[in-house]
Amino acid sequence: MRRGGEKKWDGAGGQADQALGRSRGGFGTKVHMSCDGLGHPVELLLTGAQESDIAQAEALLADHRPEEVIADRGYDKKALVEEIESCGARAVIPTQRGRKVQRQVDRHAYRERNVCERFWSKAKQYRRVATRYEKKAANYLAFVKVAAMMVMLQ
Repeated sequence: MRRGGEKKWDGAGGQADQALGRSRGGFGTKVHMSCDGLGHPVELLLTGAQESDIAQAEALLADHRPEEVIADRGYDKKALVEEIESCGARAVIPTQRGRKVQRQVDRHAYRERNVCERFWSKAKQYRRVATRYEKKAANYLAFVKVAAMMVMLQ
């Protein structure tokens, strides 16, 4: 029987250090990205497949002062929206359907979210990005960045 990488005595190592995890879709890696208005990536982060999107929101927005933050329903959290608005930016994040109080969202601005989606459809044309061949997370992130540069140069 084959096992995943063993953790060291101090808790380091193993699959979590290499951004690998199990989700409903199977074993894999999730790439989180923030991009500018032109669809160019500003920040790229790797996590295991089981990690939620909202857990990475603060890291994606750190050291950046956007005018507008456009995100999908996965980033709907009252504390995050308040933090975005306290920085002087506008939060264009639809409220989850199950909430009692629905927040109003500018639909025209929300349609601009497809810029990031189009970036990923172009980046996943590179096979090394679409299917993670690299064992180490640093190597995979490097290939994601190379694919991002190639998409920006097109």
